[in-house]
Parts: sequence; structure tokens; C-alpha cells
Amino acid sequence: MTSPHGSSFSGRVGWGARPAVLVVDLVRAYTERGGPFELPDPAPAVAATAELVDAARAGGHPVVWTVVRYSPDLVDGGLFVRKVPALTAFAEGAAGGWGELTLKPLTGEPLVVKQYASAFFATSLAPTLHALGVDTVVVCGVSTSGCVRASATDALGHGLRPQVVRQACADRTLALHESNLTDLDAKYADVIDLAEALEHLTP
Repeated sequence: MTSPHGSSFSGRVGWGARPAVLVVDLVRAYTERGGPFELPDPAPAVAATAELVDAARAGGHPVVWTVVRYSPDLVDGGLFVRKVPALTAFAEGAAGGWGELTLKPLTGEPLVVKQYASAFFATSLAPTLHALGVDTVVVCGVSTSGCVRASATDALGHGLRPQVVRQACADRTLALHESNLTDLDAKYADVIDLAEALEHLTP
């Protein structure tokens, strides 16, 4: 991608030797009709994510999933729940089952439960990935401008190489999706196409 920030932002983090796929918050709230965070066209991102997951499994690479979950009284949601009231859909026992994953993990694939945007903030994700020997995080899921962006940015801060797959993320508008990918690619991650990710993941 061409950086709108100029040539000062032209570096690449590249791929390491041990990638993992990180599926960020791909749950029914975003992907099904009537969900509190319903996206206009999530199907392409869901399909691309499924390809990444299948390729990672076939190649023997870790797949890690994240969900947002709160206690019934939302006390662990802090100010985030006040800022985004629809997050109450992810409280334990909330109606609708909107926090259920759209794709299904296999037994043994880690599931990280988080309360804020980044998959790394106040979670076990970083030590889990480091313990698995992971040096590259292939980021997919929703939404591009929110939890995907925050997770990719924090991956870099934890010494991991974030690779954000363009086709495997989605947002409320194409403009939001593209502008955030452009900014991520300039500053915090490599934004790549699905074909490149599959090439690195496939044995």
C-alpha cells in the first residue's frame, strides 16, 4: 500500500518463522441479522477467515480466538461499556447469544476472553503466543477500525509481527475499512492480501 504519510512511513515488519492466526471477535453480534453490531456485508470476511483458519490448521500453526465477555453486572466493563452501551450484549446470561463465535474452534485452540478492544490488553494472549514460539500474528476478524486495529497495534508493541489480512476483516463502511487499513499499514502492521497469507500458512 502507498502511505499517505510519505516516505518516512514505508517500512515492513515482514514474516518471521512461526506464524499464528488471531481471529478477533468474529461473533454473531457482527455477522448475523439483527445483531447489536451487525455489519452490512460480513460474509466475505467470514469466508476469508475460514480459509486462513483451515490453512493454519493444515500447516500446523496455532489458531487463537478472542471474544468479549462481561460479568452479569458489567462491573468489569468499566468505562468501555459506558462509552459503547451495546456491549451489554456480551454480559453473561444476556439474551440472544450474540457473543457466540461464528466459526468454531477446535478442541485445544486457545480462546482469549477480553473486556476491551485490544486482544492483548489485560489478557494472557502475549505470554500464550510467546510460549508457543510465535513471532508473527496473522490478524483477521472485526471490526477493522476497532478491535482489529487495537490488537494489531498492540501485537507490534509485544514484539510480534502483525500481518493484517485485508479480505478477512470488515467494518461498517468500506471507507472506514480502507482508511484504517491504510493507517495500520503506514504505522503499525503490514496489511496484506489473502493470497499472501495463505502462501505463508500452507505447508
